[in-house]
Amino acid sequence: MTAVRKQAPRTPPRFVIRIVWMLHRTAYRLTGGRFGLSGPAAGRTFGMLRLATVGRHTGQPRIAIVGYYEDGPNLVTLAMNGWGRSEPAWWLNLQAQPDATVGLVDGPRAVRARAAAGAERERLWARFADFPGWGADIDALAGRRPVDTAVVVLEPCTDGRMVS
Repeated sequence: MTAVRKQAPRTPPRFVIRIVWMLHRTAYRLTGGRFGLSGPAAGRTFGMLRLATVGRHTGQPRIAIVGYYEDGPNLVTLAMNGWGRSEPAWWLNLQAQPDATVGLVDGPRAVRARAAAGAERERLWARFADFPGWGADIDALAGRRPVDTAVVVLEPCTDGRMVS
């Protein structure tokens, strides 16, 4: 019997990922937000939100568009930077200043970010399989990174403070 060797999942070259992100943000800006955001649909796709953070070094507003799904009132995403080796800048910014604003299809929402841990992280990680698009083998893709991929929970802020 011959052993079947499982091929490691492939991702597009880094420059392709960066160009796609740039084009997505540009399309969002040019259409005044009519293109680029969407809600998640279990079994079909993850949603897309606009995340406004404060730069950890500059103190300037920073914007990223990231995938997410809903877990009750919380929004859940991965700090995976296109499955690249480095942490995404938006996650580093949130670690320094966890208050942020997300833009959703139905409007903005003030949130506070934190990393899920323990049993909560395992439960949330397993749910990513319900929202295709993260990668065919999410565990293998995450295993290629030198650090654990953070499961980021964006909880609604009770004070309503928005980050611009």
